[in-house]
Amino acid sequence: MRTRLAVAAAAAAITALVAGCTTSGGSDEPAQEADGPATLTFWNTGSDEHAAALQAVADIYKQSHPDVTIKVQALSWDDGHAKVLTAATSKTGPDIISGGMSWGIEFGELGGMLDLNTYDIGTIKQQTRPEVLKAITSSSGAVYGASFDNAFYLLFYRPDLLQKAGLSGPPKTWEELTAAVTKLKASGVKTPLVENWNTFEWLPWFNWLKQAGGSLYADDCSKATIDTDQAALATATWADQFRKYGVPKAATDSAAGMANGEIAMAIDGSWVANAIDTAHPQLKGKWQVAALPTGPAGAGTFVGGRIIGVMSYTKYPKAAAEFIKWTYTDEAIQLLQKEVYNRAGELWLSPRSDQLDTLNTTDNIKQTLATTMETISGPPHCKGWEVSQAEVTKKLQSVVNDNVDPKKALSEAATIMNNNLK
Repeated sequence: MRTRLAVAAAAAAITALVAGCTTSGGSDEPAQEADGPATLTFWNTGSDEHAAALQAVADIYKQSHPDVTIKVQALSWDDGHAKVLTAATSKTGPDIISGGMSWGIEFGELGGMLDLNTYDIGTIKQQTRPEVLKAITSSSGAVYGASFDNAFYLLFYRPDLLQKAGLSGPPKTWEELTAAVTKLKASGVKTPLVENWNTFEWLPWFNWLKQAGGSLYADDCSKATIDTDQAALATATWADQFRKYGVPKAATDSAAGMANGEIAMAIDGSWVANAIDTAHPQLKGKWQVAALPTGPAGAGTFVGGRIIGVMSYTKYPKAAAEFIKWTYTDEAIQLLQKEVYNRAGELWLSPRSDQLDTLNTTDNIKQTLATTMETISGPPHCKGWEVSQAEVTKKLQSVVNDNVDPKKALSEAATIMNNNLK
């Protein structure tokens, strides 16, 4: 209840933000298929280039489905969550949305999105990686948003800078990582390692947590498990990156840094892989990727990405669900890979692992993605995580900024998470 009240208040405060977007719907009636041709508005969270890529693919869909027109609009990550939240609570807005992996459960439990299980999605559930499917399935079994694309953390590096520092290859363990940073610094590299994608927040810390054998919640979501010895070890090691080894606490242009030789290694999102050569053609053939170093419990990498779902008030639920199922076809996946690369210069990774070989990228990247896929973990689907994560990040940051003992910080984080489970 506490969460829903907070959400409702936030929705009321931001209603005006939606005024500039084209809308449809607006009814409190249950979703029923309207007669005649369907025109669907799709709010795609991401850049203008991503929206243009998706529009090109949707236009091809229309060639085989002439009665369905899909109009794609871009939502920025900065205000996308607020706008979709308002749409979900006011029952006015787009027919289809894409957004953060947790948005489906969040907005579905508010009554704003349809449970796609009603629309025969058994095949696409089977094609979704189990870790991702678990993250997007509510405790009641509802799937309010199918996985749309995935992203992993990878280690990008300059082999020549590593060789100059006396290293034979990328670090494979925590110990090798810190040793590499020390050697690279001694060899003259200004910033041996940077860490992007929600830098200095809980998300990259989650990699360390999994590599240490820790977890955020019990499997049945009955309690928080962030206050364990494994989590304390992960947090202390993560914090040492910033306190002892000079890893920046702010996001850094890793491609530019590798291009000028100031950065030797970058832990960054997989979508960056195809963008490096585009932005810095002089780097082509001079960088590689590797899986993240392992910890005492082995390998582990966070998997993120977007969901795609149907708003509950749409007049065209069946047509919207059919389009979502089409995005899992070989044709749609390969079109999306091509269009996102051509328009945004990025790597678009389908939820279907069997499509890995169709990616327009190097063998090194394909092989690293395949290895990494075996060790991924999705975000928790437990109640209250959405409202807990910002406070958990503050507790983690206090270990670095204020020298708070990791066990104390994690105990306080567990209290927050358990209170939000009620």
